[in-house]
Amino acid sequence: MAAPVGPKKVKRYSNEFKIQAVKLSSHPDIQTQDVAHALDIHPFMLSKWKRDYAKEGSAGGECCRL
Repeated sequence: MAAPVGPKKVKRYSNEFKIQAVKLSSHPDIQTQDVAHALDIHPFMLSKWKRDYAKEGSAGGECCRL
């Protein structure tokens, strides 16, 4: 199988998208992996966003970079 040629494309998500994903996954009845699957993102990425939000975003909301 041939290796892909050229740079790997990286999907960038807006802060609003990240914050919404974190808020969805914060619901006690919903698992992080279910939210990640529904949004077509890797669960580890969503977990990282949750950690970042807990560190920086809990007080500021949309003003913070995730």
